[in-house]
Amino acid sequence: MLYAFLQYLQGEKRYSAHTVAAYKCDLEQLMGFADVSEDALKTLNYKELRGWYAHLLKEGYNARTIHRKIASVRTFYAYLVQQHGLAQNPAERVMRPKSNKRLPVFYKETQLKSLLDADFDTEDYEQTRNHAMVELFYGTGMRLAELVGLTLGNVSLSAQSVKVLGKGNKERIIPLSKILVTELTQYLAVYRKHFEVLPQQHLFLTRKGKPVYAKLVYLVVRQMLQNQGINGKKSPHVLRHSFATHLLNHGADLNGIKDLLGHNSLRATQIYTHNDVNKLLKTYAQAHPHA
Repeated sequence: MLYAFLQYLQGEKRYSAHTVAAYKCDLEQLMGFADVSEDALKTLNYKELRGWYAHLLKEGYNARTIHRKIASVRTFYAYLVQQHGLAQNPAERVMRPKSNKRLPVFYKETQLKSLLDADFDTEDYEQTRNHAMVELFYGTGMRLAELVGLTLGNVSLSAQSVKVLGKGNKERIIPLSKILVTELTQYLAVYRKHFEVLPQQHLFLTRKGKPVYAKLVYLVVRQMLQNQGINGKKSPHVLRHSFATHLLNHGADLNGIKDLLGHNSLRATQIYTHNDVNKLLKTYAQAHPHA
């Protein structure tokens, strides 16, 4: 039952390996608390799940973590209702603690300009690939799993666009800037030179011709940011935040940013407006005579 659910998340919902692992951990923790097998998970009721919630509070988990764990359990039981005929979702009534949403971390435009303008060996496959990946993260705002899954057929340099398969198997088209088209043209030239016989149809490959994987891409991004002396959190997701924040700061429409990011609702995108409001308040404090 649990294995089938995790396969559903990865195969049909297109959740990343990291997210699937988090769901697995949360459900196994619930099994341990309730002392049941995975097949018996479907027998748990509201009172037992509420007891688990109380246990999490007692153990000192913060509100954000508890919120995520309950969301994992709700999704699992919703899956059982839809796919396996469970009468009702016992987790629907379990309260979730209110948590203050953290503002998304992002890099300054000057920091990313220094990163992307840094010299690299344009004849070396890995250096060219790494630079193209970082440029693509910042230039499109795509997720880590989306970049890892890109194929050669997803990129159209003539149409200046890339097709991305996001969460829930939803496709979206993201435009490519002239800078990105130039970057990818340069990368593909080195790509074809390095792999005389193309071993895979994936856009980004390891030096040995295997598709890149999430951990490798994460480490590449982290190392490149580290080399530029950029402090704080270093990850592809912060590049995604930077993409959205910089667009908003330069006057982009929030609905447009929502579509580019692949968000299902505007609520998920609105968190970026908090950064914009902070910028406006700073400008007000510096410029208004009554500030």
